[in-house]
Amino acid sequence: MGAPLTIQRAGAAVWCTLDRPPLNLFEPTLIQAVRDAFQALASDRETRVAVITGSGRAFTAGMDVRVLRDLDTARARDLITTLHDAIAAVHCAPFPVIAAVNGACLGGGFELALACDDIIATDTATFGLPEIRLAAFPPAAAALLPLRVGASRATRAIVTGQTQDARYWHDAGLLSMVAPQSSLADAAAGWFDTHLSPHSAVALAHAISAARLTLRAQAEPALDRAERDYLGGLLKTADANEGVTAFLEKRPPQWKNR
Repeated sequence: MGAPLTIQRAGAAVWCTLDRPPLNLFEPTLIQAVRDAFQALASDRETRVAVITGSGRAFTAGMDVRVLRDLDTARARDLITTLHDAIAAVHCAPFPVIAAVNGACLGGGFELALACDDIIATDTATFGLPEIRLAAFPPAAAALLPLRVGASRATRAIVTGQTQDARYWHDAGLLSMVAPQSSLADAAAGWFDTHLSPHSAVALAHAISAARLTLRAQAEPALDRAERDYLGGLLKTADANEGVTAFLEKRPPQWKNR
């Protein structure tokens, strides 16, 4: 099996491709690769923009549920910490980051996209937070999504687990562009060429940091509180384990509601 994340440079732009087709499911190796790549790029003065996309037919369909079976608090904390470190490395990068979403963008993948400064998607892309079906919730999305689209739409997405198409999220103001599948890469490259490349690199780095200040100031304490609730509360319930077990056994869950 090759590297879980493919890095390609095109001039001042770096393309980071999640490369675990067909669904690019998150598991520790891929999550760590995203974190390590963006931590390394943070000190690379040649990088003016990064684009995150997925190989095959999905951006990423989220966490590999097999990783979650019989997850105790210590292992869950390690997994969530690594994921949130990866999200933070993206959100704190000293250059703009674009999510170019092809196909499914679910769960932790949606959270990763929310950490990007701009999201563009194909007209066949879908977005959702299905964790509630496993008796779980996405802490990073709980912190970030209300700040991007408002409390009502964010709450609906988190508590229903419904998947919505790109047009829905474009109308909500989350996506800046919806493009045909065949032109997604050109749309991302054009965004950089038209809007970013004419500007001073040092000014751009300061401007993107300043533009993120309000979002970071509000999201970071909210994320800390959501993590504590997930690890210290929900994960200790009987239903949290039942949700994952039922999914893997391909049967309806038998909720104990405790």
